[in-house]
Amino acid sequence: MKRLTCFTLLLASFCVLVSAVSAEQLYKSVGPDGKVRYSDRLPTEGRVEKTMKFENLPTSALLASTASYVEQLRRLRAGASASLPTTGVVLYSASWCGYCRQAKAYLSSKAIAFQEIDIDTSSGMNNFAQAGGAGGGVPFLLAGGQSVRGFSAAAYDAFFANRK
Repeated sequence: MKRLTCFTLLLASFCVLVSAVSAEQLYKSVGPDGKVRYSDRLPTEGRVEKTMKFENLPTSALLASTASYVEQLRRLRAGASASLPTTGVVLYSASWCGYCRQAKAYLSSKAIAFQEIDIDTSSGMNNFAQAGGAGGGVPFLLAGGQSVRGFSAAAYDAFFANRK
């Protein structure tokens, strides 16, 4: 029994580590000495050769019924003129979503003005569907025609650093 518990803890730790690694952005750079380096921090010296994008950021999944409804809305509204916010930073979120709270806290701490749209309202769900939110969870951040699904401080740092 003790051995099974130890194995379970080891497996859980590995899963957390793998999920944390998949949420990071990595930079491949060449230093002044010509050596190739990989880092999760933007290099201060040398040049960046490649930036590996964030994928699979932590999100709160939508309920199956909500995701299905959002997909239906998206299909119905395809081709219709959308009344989506066209400027600024827009955060699609839900009150029950922990990652959404983290995203809002991040934006507030960085003094980034944003419009929050609650996907649990009918107008919010319509906007979420039109904005491309179907098929994924929240938070869903849009700014300048680019988007980030999910939240990690490192992803948001990189997203807003690229917009300056």
